[in-house]
Amino acid sequence: MLVDTGAWYAVADASDRHHEEARRFYLAQAPQGRFVTTDVIVAESWALISAHLSRAAALTFWETLRETRTSILTIDPVDLEAAWHIVHAFPDQSFSFVDCTTFALMARVGIEEAFAFDAHFLVYRFGPGRQRAFRRFPQ
Repeated sequence: MLVDTGAWYAVADASDRHHEEARRFYLAQAPQGRFVTTDVIVAESWALISAHLSRAAALTFWETLRETRTSILTIDPVDLEAAWHIVHAFPDQSFSFVDCTTFALMARVGIEEAFAFDAHFLVYRFGPGRQRAFRRFPQ
């Protein structure tokens, strides 16, 4: 299950509207070792947590990734090319660079579940005829 920036942030920020739900879900799922994230999500999460909370909070986030040995997947050139096609295939959506590269990587490696609060995970479609959708948690 891929963990998106919004989920990492919600876990870190006690004032976030999703904090309690994110914290409960994270604590229930993390021990199962199912979580992965991407290098660009880590960078985006670090920047967001550091800017809105503190550098110390961002360091705690990074330390948590290290301690839990959360797998950090790297965006490949093939994902960048696929992301370019995603952004053009959905011109009516405000998918970010991180969204598009994440969707591309998830489709490439077969990850279909995301711990996220971003509605874009519910909008994006992939696979033959763009008939498949990611499952977003918590529901």
